[in-house]
Amino acid sequence: MFGLTVEKLFLVALLAAVIIGPRRLPEYARRLGGLIRRLTVLAGDATRRAEQETGVATIRQDWTALDPRQYDPRRIIREAWAAAETAEDAAPQPEASVDDARASAGPGAPAGTWVIAGSSGHPRRVWMPAETDSRPVDADLLS
Repeated sequence: MFGLTVEKLFLVALLAAVIIGPRRLPEYARRLGGLIRRLTVLAGDATRRAEQETGVATIRQDWTALDPRQYDPRRIIREAWAAAETAEDAAPQPEASVDDARASAGPGAPAGTWVIAGSSGHPRRVWMPAETDSRPVDADLLS
């Protein structure tokens, strides 16, 4: 704190002993101790009063909700993958091939495929209907 080390504190104490003198040093040390006690009591009272007036005490109890370690990207990705794997296990499995699906769906069923959309953390399956263009194709365009 304040860049003070044990050596610096020892040097300050030694200088105080030399400057103040051995006769007055115990009295000044007693005064310093009383001052520190009063400052500690004042700081504690101010903290309690601020907690009572602003409700900060309730926020202190919820430090786990404010913990930045809960936003660890590796943990979030692991949980997303685990959720996606459980969703895949619970979802019905698609047909073996698109041709088999069309054949089992019958001639009147809409044509299309399932496409995986969304982000890697939140994938979702979307049905994409096949584009059926009933306009005749011009032979000149094909050549």
